[in-house]
Amino acid sequence: MLRYAVIFFIVAIVAAIFGFGGIAAGAASIAKILFYIFIVLFLISLISGMLKR
Repeated sequence: MLRYAVIFFIVAIVAAIFGFGGIAAGAASIAKILFYIFIVLFLISLISGMLKR
């Protein structure tokens, strides 16, 4: 999931360079949402791994 967040971030940067503001904003928001989901899932798996010990 982190890979997809990075890919959408790169797409947003490239779109912003070429002047596609709407596409850049959309890709950046998707990247931000995927990154937050990744962080939440990572923390859940970290906590559950600590509790199983």
